[in-house]
Amino acid sequence: MKIKIIVVNIFVLFFLLFIFSCSSRPKPLNEITDLRRRAESQLELANKQADRGELENALTFANEAKRLAVSADDPALRVRTGLSRGNVLFSLGRVDEAEVEWNEALAEAERAGNSELTAVSRIHIARGKLLSPGGKASAQSVRDETNRNLSQIKSSRHYTAFAWTVIGLAEKELGRYAAAEAALRRSLDIHEKDRFFELAAYDWFLIASFRSLSGNSGGARQALESALTLDRRMENSWGLANDWRAFGDIEKKAGNSEAARAAYTRAAGIFRALMQDEIAEETLQRMGN
Repeated sequence: MKIKIIVVNIFVLFFLLFIFSCSSRPKPLNEITDLRRRAESQLELANKQADRGELENALTFANEAKRLAVSADDPALRVRTGLSRGNVLFSLGRVDEAEVEWNEALAEAERAGNSELTAVSRIHIARGKLLSPGGKASAQSVRDETNRNLSQIKSSRHYTAFAWTVIGLAEKELGRYAAAEAALRRSLDIHEKDRFFELAAYDWFLIASFRSLSGNSGGARQALESALTLDRRMENSWGLANDWRAFGDIEKKAGNSEAARAAYTRAAGIFRALMQDEIAEETLQRMGN
């Protein structure tokens, strides 16, 4: 009996030692995504700051996002951070640098064989050509280029909305204001459903400008009210200041001088609160022009 007990105990001992050695042995590592997670976080902050007009802060975050994407050597993330950084540079008036970023993003997307990001990069380049102060490309060619590439965007609703915005801007340049609003409505639908309310507010802002250009002052006011509601909800001071300035432009165009003065004054106050004194002064000067 003693021999049997010893045999059994030895078996149990070796079994426990085997289990212990397996549990203490280093586990196979899953995919490590720390750099990519940090890059995504910085990219989100960059886009958020850009939406709020905090462009210098946005550039700082975009620079860090791209650095992390390069460190991780993630092609898709390199493209997306490059596109975002280009957008911020363009908004800062650094057009040549923005074009370099967008073209590098396009080359990276093509090397990676990523048809969706290749299309998105081309849409960014087309939008830059449309809005560049150095000379606008044919709005029709930009519209056609964007429409062609739109069909390649399969997975990203965010980029789909961006493409519709570019189409809307091109239609506006062509004087087709109803078509411009229809395109922005497609973007607005995505932004509202996905709860990107700051972007939805900007959609309403653009719709207001299209309506104003077409002579529909009442419709423009309604669209700006929608933009104001969303910008207040998100405490987007930059958006609110621009909304009120647009209200001033509409009321001035309609001959309502007192309403225009009140709107410009309110806009200037918000710009000053943001320490944008130069823009505030330019806004007030609109009353006398």
